[in-house]
Amino acid sequence: MSLPRSIRIVEVGPRDGLQNEPRAVPTATKIELIERLAAAGLRTIESTAFVSPKWVPQMADHAEVMRGIRRAPGVRYPVLVPNLKGFEAAAAAGVDEIAVFAAASEQFSRTNINCSIDESLERFAPVMEAARARDIRVRGYISCVVGCPYEGAVAPQTVARIARELHRMGCYEISLGDTIGVGTPNTVRAAVEACAAEVPLPQLAVHLHDTYGQAIANVYAALELGVSVVDSAVAGLGGCPYAQGASGNVATEDVLYLLHGLGIETGVDLDAVYEAGQFICAALGREPASKVARAMAAKQRRA
Repeated sequence: MSLPRSIRIVEVGPRDGLQNEPRAVPTATKIELIERLAAAGLRTIESTAFVSPKWVPQMADHAEVMRGIRRAPGVRYPVLVPNLKGFEAAAAAGVDEIAVFAAASEQFSRTNINCSIDESLERFAPVMEAARARDIRVRGYISCVVGCPYEGAVAPQTVARIARELHRMGCYEISLGDTIGVGTPNTVRAAVEACAAEVPLPQLAVHLHDTYGQAIANVYAALELGVSVVDSAVAGLGGCPYAQGASGNVATEDVLYLLHGLGIETGVDLDAVYEAGQFICAALGREPASKVARAMAAKQRRA
């Protein structure tokens, strides 16, 4: 299959990238990051999570973030919700899209959200019903689609079953997450192909982490299969609190460099994303994980 002509990038830095930061990131900083990313041309920016502050303290200001954003025309600002209570809080804050998350590993599901896979799907039923009633779109995440820190390799058929259920329940898109970054092109292809037998390919996305340095190769493997939606985080922010040693999401800068080099349209300005990454990394007191961002910074220093 030929590569897609255009790709939609789902920017997850403000939520997935920041949620495990040990020090509180000011609400104003989060809002400015989101607005910088929108100005760079990103049209889907996952902005926060309506979860309990007890479990994810970094997201305690979720309502303030959503009310503070100056929403740009044509940009969607989805948020993560774990249950109906989270949905109601998100709806009250004026969200236009939510995401729900399941795992392809029983042990990961129990550790992460304290229930089995089937129980997690049952929790989503009232959320999906409430979202339909308010005309709020729902995206589905599946974590650990190729490997689990507790159970090891995950069977593609297991992932496909969950993808089928999420699609049947009404998720407009299913994002397949290599949460601990152990995937290679072959294992990512197997997961995508199994899910594409159950869910239309245009409704599948990939969400890849770079723990073993394979994320960009895995993005390319997904593109070869026709996947046209890629999740990424500015500056390669993020990690997984339940997978020790797992590094961040594939960097938006790195994905853009790949896509633009392939002649694939994204509608996103790499230079502006780089500046947004420099902004948030300065606020966090660290260097970006993005190799492209580091190369761009070195080039600027030499100029």
